[in-house]
Amino acid sequence: MLAVVLQARLDSSRLPGKSLMPLGGKPLIARVMEALNRIPAELRILACPEDAAAAFQPLAAEAGFELFTGPKEDVLGRYCLALRAFGVTQVIRATGDNPFVFADAAAAISAEALALGADYAGYSGLPLGAGVEAVSANALFRAESEALDPYEHEHVCPYLYKHPELFLLHRPLAPPRWQGPSMRLTVDTPEDYERAQLLFAALDGVGSEERYRGPAIMKAYRRGR
Repeated sequence: MLAVVLQARLDSSRLPGKSLMPLGGKPLIARVMEALNRIPAELRILACPEDAAAAFQPLAAEAGFELFTGPKEDVLGRYCLALRAFGVTQVIRATGDNPFVFADAAAAISAEALALGADYAGYSGLPLGAGVEAVSANALFRAESEALDPYEHEHVCPYLYKHPELFLLHRPLAPPRWQGPSMRLTVDTPEDYERAQLLFAALDGVGSEERYRGPAIMKAYRRGR
């Protein structure tokens, strides 16, 4: 089973409560789920710590996401618990600070991962905050059992990057239509949040499907600067 798994939490040292901050009249995390709903998948899961469940539950339900709670700091462990609970075999990993994910690029890298039988796949050269990672559940289970560094549990996929001898990694340069490594679309600081508001406003009037595609987002980003 292919699932989108979105990791999110309420607290943030640089921008506390950012998941619930408004973006175009809805909480930022709701906008993230809107974008992820454009990626083909059989299941969508919002994986969060227990202290975020009450705030996230109605938003997840409205977006059609299953809510799953797990360890706060061991995000890899949280992922693996969710994958086992729902019988997931292939994961599209996304994070709650990226409301401008390129849904078209995400679908493409997921398809490439499945076609190649890759343990891990992710484009390089995308704007920061535009991408996802396509990962096999078995690779994450192995990382969970073998990784000793707390960093590798907090950030989910570093154990895979560090061990190319153990995993089939597919990390191609993104096609030109999605390239924009100097662009910053993630929301991690107050400045990022201000930029996100401008970008969301610049996307006003873009068609409901196009607004989740990379070329439209990059065009709006340049227009809104």
